[in-house]
Amino acid sequence: MSSVAVLTQESFAEHRSGLVPQQIKVATLTSEEESDPPTYKDAFPPLPEKAACLENAQEPAGAWSNKIRPIKASVITQVFHVPLEERKYKDMNQFGEGEQAKICLEIMQRTGAHLELSLAKDQGLSIMVSGKLDAVMKARKDIVARLQTQASATVAIPKEHHRFVIGKNGEKLQDLELKTATKIQIPRPDDASNQIRITGTKEGIEKARHEVLLISAEQDKRAVERLEVEKAFHPFIAGPYNRLVSEIMQETGTRINIPPPSVSRTEIVFTGEKEQLAQAVARVKKIYEEKANSFTVSAVSAPSWLHRFIIGKKGQNLAKITQQMPKVHIEFTEGEDRITLEGPTEDVSVAQEQIEAMVKDLINRMDYVEINIDHKFHRHLIGKSGANINRIKDQCKVSVRIPPDSEKSSLIRIEGDPQGVRQAKRELLELASRMENERTKDLIIEQRFHRTIIGQKGERIREIRDKFPEVIINFPDPAQKSDIVQLRGPKNEVEKCTKYMQKMVADLVENSYSISVPIFKQFHKNIIGKGGANIKKIREESNTKIDLPAENSNSETIVITGKRANCEAARSRILSIQKDLANIAEVEVSIPARLHNSLIGTKGRLIRSIMEECGGVHIHFPVEGSGSDTVVIRGPSSDVEKARKQLLHLAEEKQTKSFTVDIRAKPEYHKFLIGKGGGKIRKVRDSTGARIVFPAAEDREQDLITIIGKEDAVREAQRELEAGQPWLHLSFCSVSSQEAQVTMECTIPQKFHRSVMGPKGSKIQQITRDYNVQIKFPDREENPGGEGKEAEPGSPRRCDIILISGRKEKCEAAKEALEALVPVTIEVEVPFDLHRYIIGQKGSGIRKMMDEFEVNRALPPTLPAPRPSCLQSDIIAITGLAANLDRAKAGLLERVKELQAEQEDRALRSFKLSVTVDPKYHPKIIGRKGAVITQIRLEHDVNIQVPSSDRILSQPQDQITITGYEKNTEAARDAILKIVGELEQMVSEDVPLDHRVHARIIGARGKAIRKIMDEFKVDIRFPQSGAPDPNCVTVTGLPENVEEAIDHILNLEEEYLADVVDSEALQLYMKPPAHEESKAPSKGFVVRDAPWTASSSEKAPDMSSSEEFPSFGAQVAPKTLPWGPKR
Repeated sequence: MSSVAVLTQESFAEHRSGLVPQQIKVATLTSEEESDPPTYKDAFPPLPEKAACLENAQEPAGAWSNKIRPIKASVITQVFHVPLEERKYKDMNQFGEGEQAKICLEIMQRTGAHLELSLAKDQGLSIMVSGKLDAVMKARKDIVARLQTQASATVAIPKEHHRFVIGKNGEKLQDLELKTATKIQIPRPDDASNQIRITGTKEGIEKARHEVLLISAEQDKRAVERLEVEKAFHPFIAGPYNRLVSEIMQETGTRINIPPPSVSRTEIVFTGEKEQLAQAVARVKKIYEEKANSFTVSAVSAPSWLHRFIIGKKGQNLAKITQQMPKVHIEFTEGEDRITLEGPTEDVSVAQEQIEAMVKDLINRMDYVEINIDHKFHRHLIGKSGANINRIKDQCKVSVRIPPDSEKSSLIRIEGDPQGVRQAKRELLELASRMENERTKDLIIEQRFHRTIIGQKGERIREIRDKFPEVIINFPDPAQKSDIVQLRGPKNEVEKCTKYMQKMVADLVENSYSISVPIFKQFHKNIIGKGGANIKKIREESNTKIDLPAENSNSETIVITGKRANCEAARSRILSIQKDLANIAEVEVSIPARLHNSLIGTKGRLIRSIMEECGGVHIHFPVEGSGSDTVVIRGPSSDVEKARKQLLHLAEEKQTKSFTVDIRAKPEYHKFLIGKGGGKIRKVRDSTGARIVFPAAEDREQDLITIIGKEDAVREAQRELEAGQPWLHLSFCSVSSQEAQVTMECTIPQKFHRSVMGPKGSKIQQITRDYNVQIKFPDREENPGGEGKEAEPGSPRRCDIILISGRKEKCEAAKEALEALVPVTIEVEVPFDLHRYIIGQKGSGIRKMMDEFEVNRALPPTLPAPRPSCLQSDIIAITGLAANLDRAKAGLLERVKELQAEQEDRALRSFKLSVTVDPKYHPKIIGRKGAVITQIRLEHDVNIQVPSSDRILSQPQDQITITGYEKNTEAARDAILKIVGELEQMVSEDVPLDHRVHARIIGARGKAIRKIMDEFKVDIRFPQSGAPDPNCVTVTGLPENVEEAIDHILNLEEEYLADVVDSEALQLYMKPPAHEESKAPSKGFVVRDAPWTASSSEKAPDMSSSEEFPSFGAQVAPKTLPWGPKR
């Protein structure tokens, strides 16, 4: 049977270990050997003679005779014998067939081993198994279990030894079962029995029983002892950097587990051989007795509020004492008026004297006071980012403790120098008094002025704030489009600031008057002047702002802004420049004001057509509502006269009888109607007397052509247009007669006009489109009371009358539509405490409901608490269209129900529970990146607040607050206490672990060490770089887990250390030392007494020559030399 030899890492190590030292030295020459090269025979020993090889075949001669260990084969063969009486299948007729053959085939397929069965003379069964070691062992176990009858036996060992039989993850038990080909059953931990049951062959049972008893006997030799030692003496037993306890462990071979400072246990655990353990216990007791005799505990009386001054900033005061007497332990107990000192008697007495002197000095020069200030003012006392309170602390050199908002406490404590305490108290009370007298006022300023008041980069508002430093001025967010500016501060200062800002706004309103002046484009450059001299002069003298259109703009309008009188003066000067430069005439025409709108036309189409037809003259109508009939025409004399005639003619037509028709034609066909140079359309106008208006570029309806004039003239123009271009398919859309046109009044209070118009006038535009009417709103009346005195009692105000023009039936329908848009108000009662939730953050909630139901809601004004109960109204007014009010009311009441349910749920969720947990356990409860505490929060749906380490010392650091439902908070508390209970049972143990294997145990990115920590439920800490003891590894966890984890990592150390040693030796063997590589270039391999140096006739062989170094089995051609063949 053939076997395959595989060179593994282990076989290579054995092979290398078989080399004699002389061979290794060949690869690692020292400097002396380099200077004295070896001889040729030493470097190249001759091969043994043939005869010698036959005679001494087992021991080759020469340097090659060094023994090299054989390489182990990876395939092994084992033979098992099953006696006849133990065979399961004894049918001789079916040997090699039946169930026995099927079982063998299954074993071969499952394990990969090769089986051969044969019958011995005694009818026993011989089985030969070949394959890899693991496969052979598994196959053997299956053969015994399935082809051999099974026996069973029990062995009794102490219950505490069972885990050593099982081993880590059951590996030892599996190995034992494979080795003995048995099945070993160990009782469960909750079973009181100590009997281990073994099933298998008699031989296997005996082997397994023997191995189990051996494991138990090894554990019997070990002992465990616990020694109670006061916590204060643990550091003395451990020694600096745990050196003393490590020394005892190394000398006695005993494992000593001292609880870490974070664990409040006094028990020291010893584990090891009984005799050695007794030695270790005796040494620890001796250290304890020596230290106990020279150790004392003392207390110093000191008020608890002075403790942090005794400790000093960052512990500076305390550090001076501890540096002088490092063996003294000083403990401050929160809430107690004493300080505890522990340590050697002499050092304690010295430290006590120093602390007592410090306490006496502090009592003499320190004082404290407590003042009551309503907690609602606390955040104002602190100021933005603590500005106010930090200023008081720095000025008065005191410490001020303001309770957090969650405590709802009004008590403020001031500590420090007596004079500073009095000064700080006075300042804080003054601030509080000022805040009690504080008031808030809303100032209405149009939003368009906000940016001007704030100024560029906030310069102007900064000046106002500097002028009134005690007043806080808040402007609304531009996105809210609110006109309310809020002022808050002392009453007198707020009033002064209000007057100042109102005056500023009045000046802005006065200076914001604006007029537009049409100036012919060709004269703009003359108005500007050379280098802007003319326009600059006009601006300075009239104190106005003058804006001219851009050069590439088609606009001719110049806008003047400033005070009214100044704007009129600037306008006159600009017009005079234009008049001087050109033959510009100005004519005033009197046309009744009621006809102005009809002359201007829709969006100015009619008047624009007259201006364009008359050479671009400017026609200026008076401001709407002024009552003036004067229309000003300005331009070249001839054009002005022409425009005047057309305007008067058109006005006469409008006054007598006017008829209008609209024609629709595609915009691309308009040029055919107009004709070249406007010839065709002018001919129609002259022959009929009707006016034909084409759409301008900015008009929305580009296909609409309007014919205006007397009815017969309009009809004639219509016929001529149709006759001239019949293929254009002109569409006559509407005809209206002046006689059918009426104007109706619709009275709607002015306060509702904005609501009726809708956003950007959308609602009015819709009505005008639907009913084909014109709607005119009156000018806004700034002071309704001024003209109200002149109006007759009961008559509507002029500012409330809306004019509707069009056909009578259409005007009536439009009037009904307008009246339907007037908002109606209803009141809904909602508890006052829910108003702020309905409003939402920055008004988002109320805005959403207003948008959804298309209504407006008015809530009672919110005043700063405390507010009079009479102002806390429960009424919410809803204003909107009647059709929307019912839906809005239902939606509001539904929202109230939701909020009340949320309020009840919030009350249940706000249950608070405090748990007292030692601060040293807080990091473990929080977990890595907050994983543990996050899991508890999510699992129990609670909020957990752990005190931060940077809080004031007087606050309880051991209180963890849990907020949520009562049942959930109790469950979360139990989960936290369970973690604390586990942490209290934990121990820490230092293990010496060779630093060379640390990286392999940790693994890539800590993957391996995390797996070990998760598996054994322990925490493993490796030393940092530069640590005094680089081999010291700390394992923390439950005692049994720590012990198992230490066993595991020590096994890993042993395994990895062997690889490290082998690797280092291999590198030494394979690669020369680094310092040799940096030497001068190598001379090559040099030997002494070589054949070519024996006589001068011979020379060194040529390595490139195939004749000197022929290849095996190849024909070699003789070397040809230039001077002939070699003799």
